[in-house]
Amino acid sequence: MTARTTTTTLSARPPRWLGLAAGALICASGGCGEAPPEPFEVVEASIAELQTAMADGIVTSEQLVERYLARIDAYDEAGPALNAIIILNPDAVETARALDVERREVAPRGPLHGIPLLIKDNHDIAGLPTTNGSIAMAGLMPPDDAFPVRRLREAGAVLLGKTNLHEFARGITTISSIGGQTLNPYDPTRNPGGSSGGTGAAVAASFAAAGMGSDTCGSIRIPSAHNSLVGLRGTEGLSSRDGVVPLSHTQDIAGPLARSVADLVVLLDATVGTDPNDPVTLDADRRIPESYTSSLDPEALQGARLGVLTYLVRQDPEDEPAAELMDAAVADLERLGAEVVEAEIEGLAELLDTYVVLSHEFKFDLDAYLAATPGAPVSSLAQIIAEGLHLPDTAERLVNSNVVESLDTDEYREAIARRAVLSNAVIEVLDALEIDALIYPTMRQQAAPVGERQGGDNCRLSAQSGLPAITVPAGFTPDAMPIGLEMLGRPWAESRLIALAYAFEQGTGHRRPPASTPPLAARGPAGTNRP
Repeated sequence: MTARTTTTTLSARPPRWLGLAAGALICASGGCGEAPPEPFEVVEASIAELQTAMADGIVTSEQLVERYLARIDAYDEAGPALNAIIILNPDAVETARALDVERREVAPRGPLHGIPLLIKDNHDIAGLPTTNGSIAMAGLMPPDDAFPVRRLREAGAVLLGKTNLHEFARGITTISSIGGQTLNPYDPTRNPGGSSGGTGAAVAASFAAAGMGSDTCGSIRIPSAHNSLVGLRGTEGLSSRDGVVPLSHTQDIAGPLARSVADLVVLLDATVGTDPNDPVTLDADRRIPESYTSSLDPEALQGARLGVLTYLVRQDPEDEPAAELMDAAVADLERLGAEVVEAEIEGLAELLDTYVVLSHEFKFDLDAYLAATPGAPVSSLAQIIAEGLHLPDTAERLVNSNVVESLDTDEYREAIARRAVLSNAVIEVLDALEIDALIYPTMRQQAAPVGERQGGDNCRLSAQSGLPAITVPAGFTPDAMPIGLEMLGRPWAESRLIALAYAFEQGTGHRRPPASTPPLAARGPAGTNRP
């Protein structure tokens, strides 16, 4: 295994550690079995469609892996060169083959049996390094799976590989010292959002059926919005952080990114719940339904009441394209049966004006993770800074976190207390207006060109209140860039948010695939796209 040094030009494509061609070579030698009579197209295929195809004998899990690997080969390093994948799992083909045998000889385990997924590279996967997007952690081999990963394995998913993220998950444009810059498949000159931008770009480009990310302040929702996907940040405590490299233990949460609400709930069902290794989840099993699929009601907006949080819609002139799509979304919501009113939260700007919790907790949480991982290549944030094992752009944030000597300070306690004030203020408005959810654009501005500042994020309301929020595609700007509609609700209101988002999705159909990564059959000679 090799890693680039800090002197490597970050715009250059980093070498892939484990051969992308591993699966393809096995298939080429006959290991994948006979091809189906008609090639099965995985582009935009839902999890339910993949399951039906496998159940009907049209395609096998092994063949699905082969097809996704072919798309990664064609579009991640070649074509638009999205650079979404850090490492591929050399056991993916073998795992899929074993799951095919299990399907034939026993039975499928459930809706994820044989489904290829991608995982953000801050989730531990036994046998693969967990880099967290940093050359400092290139050699870190976790002893076991993260809780969400273990649950996905148990559900029969195939872990296809790990995706790039913004270094240490501390940014929203997805550039890292280990993986370089990930590009947006809707416009490869722009960023894919972050920090789970590798997962966002990969799922949008149909490199897998769906994927996992994490959200500390928008890191699931922002790349979902930038890539016309659905993403959910659950209530604090909905899912375990065990085995997910921490950024802030009071704001981190893992969760799925998917091309549809229905696909998202399949991953959600598999990964939420109580984990004794993460005390914040101790109440989760009592709060979650038997299955979130029961919330997939296309008529859920009939009689719903929603509040547009006006402060988070228009703040700068650059916000106007997204704001116009929000205006259109309101019209669609009303057409679909909802009543929409304006909502304001007194003092919201001041309540949101802090990153103290995140910046203060990072050093202590990262150091604790490194100390708990046998053979970790570095021992502390201080060492990472001293040895320059990070992007130059992240230096200021890392140094600011490293100088924090203690969490036993008035500044930190005030920031923690402000979270409760914010949560209570939101719930008071929801109750006073008798509304199901607050709505606003996930990002007030479309994805910025690579290298330019990304503005317009609305990440903090959910992250700092601990309240759940879902983002769903809301359409495209005049530049053909996706914008997401975010819905935020009461504690443990995921079922209601899923229902509202599903009804909006089904009633509008805004999702469309990126033109830069078409079906492989549509490509012309030498890998070029046909006109």
